[in-house]
Amino acid sequence: MRALNSLLAATETTIFTVMSALATTHGAINLGQGFPDTDGPADVIAAAAAALMDQRNQYPPLAGVPELRDAVAAANRRFYGLDIDPMREVVVTSGATEAITACLMAVLDPGDEVVLIEPLYDTYLPVVRLLGAVPRLVRLAPPDWALPRGELAAAFGPRTKAILLNSPMNPTGKVFSADELGFIAGLLQKYDAYAICDEVYEHLVFDGYRHIPLMTLPGMRERVMRIGSAGKTFSLTGWKVGYVTACAAIAEIVAKAHQNLTFTTPPNLQRAVALGLAKDDAYFVSLGADLAARRDRLAAGLTGLGMRVLATHGSYFLIADVSTLGFPGDDVAFCRHITQHAGVAAIPVSAFYAGTPPRNYVRFAFCKRPEVLDAALSRLAAHFVAGSARAALTAAK
Repeated sequence: MRALNSLLAATETTIFTVMSALATTHGAINLGQGFPDTDGPADVIAAAAAALMDQRNQYPPLAGVPELRDAVAAANRRFYGLDIDPMREVVVTSGATEAITACLMAVLDPGDEVVLIEPLYDTYLPVVRLLGAVPRLVRLAPPDWALPRGELAAAFGPRTKAILLNSPMNPTGKVFSADELGFIAGLLQKYDAYAICDEVYEHLVFDGYRHIPLMTLPGMRERVMRIGSAGKTFSLTGWKVGYVTACAAIAEIVAKAHQNLTFTTPPNLQRAVALGLAKDDAYFVSLGADLAARRDRLAAGLTGLGMRVLATHGSYFLIADVSTLGFPGDDVAFCRHITQHAGVAAIPVSAFYAGTPPRNYVRFAFCKRPEVLDAALSRLAAHFVAGSARAALTAAK
């Protein structure tokens, strides 16, 4: 038989699927994959259920139902002061992952270069390569994940077509500052490049940090594709409803890419998300406050076990340095070990790198109920404390 697509054949099953399956097999608490363990707002769910019965279940408009496109435009204005034309500058997609793909398709031709920032979400690199584009990788370094401006500037050149920027960032929890975004904006203008901005965690920020869309900076309105996610904002990740905001000329091409990927998105879910985006300010404020408390709960417990927890200012995730535990293996081995033997699943951070990665960092998701976080910490404590006690006893003998 002739060979199948070589890039896809060489692409491994996503680490999130692998670790979630392992968690199920071993009855582990899943702090690996980033999904909440409770559903989102009851009124949004009720709206989706009611919309199934209103005789509007055929194909909706390609770029999204008017109600949701209006709501996305209104949210852009409300939170960021952006004046968006809902009918010409918003495209609804079947999740943010599809939105990322559609945006990359909209701007890239084979041979174009794309700047990517490591550690990076594992979908980015395969899609860039499938489109025949050339990735130029720039790496952030722990523990503070500061933007390496010299390296970033060196990654741009005459063939640079775009940068893919994730803020708040998965897996690091980094929220890019206004100064860092200004530096990126300057490079985009200098090299006449676009930006695909993965902003799915836009409302999940903590510690007084503020999410600033790159689109709001001077000169960026016509260069940026801004991606949002109902799954993250409303804790309904299985709905797979995303949305792209871009100037009309770009949005038209994004819509054509979307047409050839999924064509459209379930209309009842779209109308329910429209209701959600109109919720009062208290709802959006509560998102960050609630998650910050869960982050602190998990961080304190992991620190108490001897791990070094890195600061995180946004997203669902924190990263811990597990080298302090003396485990005789890398991050992949550690995650498999605790899933199988402690009953807690996590994600090795090396999975977020294309090149040679650090091997001592593990990502934990804290978007779980407090009692679930406590149970996970109890399991880890029982495993590591008991193990340390046994090792000490053996050494004494």
